[in-house]
Amino acid sequence: MLFNRVLITGANGLLGQALVHRLSQNREYDVLATARDDAPRFEDGSCGYAPLDVTQPDDVAQIFEDFTPNVVVNCAAMTDVGRCDEHRSEAWAVNARAVKTLAKHCRTSGARLVQVSTDFVFNGKRGPYDEQARPDPVNYYGRTKLAGENAVREAGRANWAIVRTVLLYGTGRDLRRSNIVLWVADQLSQGESLHIVDDQHRTPTHVDDLADGIERLLHHEATGIYHVSGADMVSVYELAGAVAQEFGLDASLVEPVPSSFFEDAVERPPRTGFVIDKARDELDYDPRPLDAGLRDVQESLQGFSGS
Repeated sequence: MLFNRVLITGANGLLGQALVHRLSQNREYDVLATARDDAPRFEDGSCGYAPLDVTQPDDVAQIFEDFTPNVVVNCAAMTDVGRCDEHRSEAWAVNARAVKTLAKHCRTSGARLVQVSTDFVFNGKRGPYDEQARPDPVNYYGRTKLAGENAVREAGRANWAIVRTVLLYGTGRDLRRSNIVLWVADQLSQGESLHIVDDQHRTPTHVDDLADGIERLLHHEATGIYHVSGADMVSVYELAGAVAQEFGLDASLVEPVPSSFFEDAVERPPRTGFVIDKARDELDYDPRPLDAGLRDVQESLQGFSGS
């Protein structure tokens, strides 16, 4: 095979930008980045760009016809848990039905489908989870993502992979959504005090590590489910404290509270996090420690402000 023609959906999001940056520098790949916006939000990807709303089947069909991808990496998703709960039809359209459409085209064309999924497919009673664990989502976002996973399998035998990740953080250009690390740093730098839950535990994931894991998966042509996250299990409160420490901000502004403090909040799994042995063994995946990841974010933020 001369080139892997890789179609990336949701390319203007945090993960999409990191993947475009990584894959477009590799001569193995001919990349077409797509997202709902008319133009790319990133500047440094040497790849094509086309507007695409994955919830429009005719537009998806046209992209497959024009670009004929060998590989589709689906980063398009609605990930705001509260918003998914309030706007259920929209969440289902993006996170479940659109995946079914992509899977159908991949099956017809023989392309591989790599779907990005989440720790929120689990109920959080017995984390950290390995790939054998049984999904049991506790909120609508998790249910839509699990439905997306189930749709992926329709792409055909051995022609799909699901990459689940946990609490993604990092920097990108002109992002529609912030992430917890950027949000905590921004609030603390303005002297805002924060109530942060101390009874939810995660293995936070630097976006560049996830992009690296996905590139390795493409390179190895791996199939099946892979858990790709950070290795350090922390409470969300501990994560906020670590952000304060690495960024030189006032940690005393961060106050621990139980999840019940937020009375109207959508239910979230208490303890997820991942066992990443399979990704380590089969893909040579090696995520950076949390403190190094936070330091990387701080340095790239300084780079943005200086550019």
